[in-house]
Amino acid sequence: MRKRFVLMAAFLAAAAVAAWGKDFAFRFYGQVRADLFYNSRANEETVDGLFYMYPKDIAPDAGGRDLNATPNGSFYVLYTRLGVDLAGPQVGKARTSAKIEADFRGSGSDYSLPRVRQAYVQLDWPGSSLLVGQTWHPLYGDVAPQVMNLSTGAPFQPFSRAPMVRYRFSAKGVSLTAALVWQSQYLSAGPGGKSRDYLKHSCVPEAYAGVDYRRGRWLAGAGVEVLSLVPRTQSEVEGRAYKVDERVTSVSCEAHVRYAGGLWMAAAKTLIASNLTQASMLGGYGVTAIDTRTGQREYAPLRHSSTWANVVYGRRWRPGLFAGYVKNLGTGKPLASGELYGTGTDVGQLAAGGVELTYNLPHWKVGAEYMYSAAWYGALDLGNGRVAASRSVGNHRGVLSVLYLF
Repeated sequence: MRKRFVLMAAFLAAAAVAAWGKDFAFRFYGQVRADLFYNSRANEETVDGLFYMYPKDIAPDAGGRDLNATPNGSFYVLYTRLGVDLAGPQVGKARTSAKIEADFRGSGSDYSLPRVRQAYVQLDWPGSSLLVGQTWHPLYGDVAPQVMNLSTGAPFQPFSRAPMVRYRFSAKGVSLTAALVWQSQYLSAGPGGKSRDYLKHSCVPEAYAGVDYRRGRWLAGAGVEVLSLVPRTQSEVEGRAYKVDERVTSVSCEAHVRYAGGLWMAAAKTLIASNLTQASMLGGYGVTAIDTRTGQREYAPLRHSSTWANVVYGRRWRPGLFAGYVKNLGTGKPLASGELYGTGTDVGQLAAGGVELTYNLPHWKVGAEYMYSAAWYGALDLGNGRVAASRSVGNHRGVLSVLYLF
């Protein structure tokens, strides 16, 4: 597989160099990755369990036995990837560059198919840059957990790559970021499930503004995100169709800090997350009012408090610890019905703790991780959109990974 990747990349590079001459420089990189995992019960997940979220609620059968208390596990190489960084000729005073990165994640439930991870062009001036294309969501940012699980801390940590226009200005250790973000592979939830249509019909891109400060081995910062969606453009009441004008707008904020020096890396992030289902987090929105004649609805976003911390130590042998906690804060408004659209809308709180150990050599990484996750489920309070958590379920998860990096 790796040989096929390299041959294909070499062919593309040769064709590009022949066409563009010496004004362009290329650097290929990638990994061959194999993941073996085990869970003690059924879970909310994607990629057939590779991207892990949290344990499912108890589902009693006719005899009272839990249908979700079923161990599962598998082995995949879907996150083998190949990328190319390109440096091009200057445009005025700006240096130009581009990135294309792909893996075999596929789309939806179609696995082992090539998929674009990142694809963008960038202009760099002294002290500023402009990026156009698909890359990591600004809420993912430069501070993320270093863990073996491919979810990289989700649903405690925002996880998404998205098309965007991003401008960044830096001076004296301070970096200001502004971005307009759309959706492609990671989508918002709504009445029709997860779909691009809610943002498409909104005609208003997701917006982000943030600030970072770097000094020595420290990085600290904060950001604000605004998302405005159109859940529906038409309704149906007693067999009659009506055009409706619906919109739900949410505001999220985050703060982060990281220390990286010597053998240590310590990082943490906290969020007040509002309807961030497109970033692989718990959230969504509920119905607060219904027009009985046209069926038009008003909505309020669900808010969650989310915090994680991660510590890693070492160089060749590298142990690490991870902890995360999410609390459902509700809508802050009374709900007109029990209709909620989102992820984990029946979860009152979620906690996870993990420990890992990796062995690192040049171009090689072998690691093992154990994580325990617990989710608290309960009844929805229509008065404020919170979940009165009355029962908890837990999952034991183990991961073994082998990576060859080039």
